[in-house]
Amino acid sequence: MSEADAATSVNVAEKLGFKNGDLIQEFGYDDDVDFDLRDDIEDLTGSEIFDEDDHEVVDAAILWWRDGDGDLVDTLVDSLTSLTDGGVVWVLTPKKGRTGYVSPSELQEAAPTAGLHCTTSAGVSQDWSATRLVTRKNK
Repeated sequence: MSEADAATSVNVAEKLGFKNGDLIQEFGYDDDVDFDLRDDIEDLTGSEIFDEDDHEVVDAAILWWRDGDGDLVDTLVDSLTSLTDGGVVWVLTPKKGRTGYVSPSELQEAAPTAGLHCTTSAGVSQDWSATRLVTRKNK
């Protein structure tokens, strides 16, 4: 990876609001996740990403979500279990035209039922988009 590519990918992790010392929990890990983004998040935060079975209090959750993964509301509620007050959930979905694409309207419908609110979206890699969700009181 060139220095420019490395700077760009670290900037993506920063763009998601992660910083050194943050603890991140991950849901929906599979062999199709963006491993470079995961590595960049770990490099920036200085710690490994916790898996969905860990029970540490975390600053943010990332949720890799694909069409057919199950009940989005249930998974969003699960992601809140270890989230600190003021923490955010980033839902990463395949971009349009990719296998497993999820319509943004699906996130917008599921979020309020889970007690969350969609705030922003961003492209984070060639194959994945991210949508930031926060609790309603943390808009």
